[in-house]
Amino acid sequence: MVTAITDGVKVSVETVYQPEYSNPANEHYMFAYRVEISNLSDYAVQLMRRQWFIFDSNSSRREVEGEGVVGLQPIIRPGETHVYVSGCNLKTDMGSMKGAYLMKRDIDGSEFEVDIPEFQLIAPYKLN
Repeated sequence: MVTAITDGVKVSVETVYQPEYSNPANEHYMFAYRVEISNLSDYAVQLMRRQWFIFDSNSSRREVEGEGVVGLQPIIRPGETHVYVSGCNLKTDMGSMKGAYLMKRDIDGSEFEVDIPEFQLIAPYKLN
């Protein structure tokens, strides 16, 4: 698990390779990732947008950007945590992701970016 804290918002990510949804013969490797977003600040925040940078070990890079996460723009109150699971497919069995969330403070509507720490997407057999 990797973790980063930005302006009182803690983001932790863990990943798992999904062999049942992968097809190496067709260069399709599927990974799931679980994200915990914890509000350590004194004010409620809302996750407005996300931006991902996805790197494949074949040197390809993708950028994904859009509203919210998995169809939601959650409001996270002080001391609360929002958890979601999503997925990413690669053309190789190794890669990484990193990015940022655009958050809005409930108290004054100000927006700020929260870092999503870089995490590795590696099929377990590569680690042996």
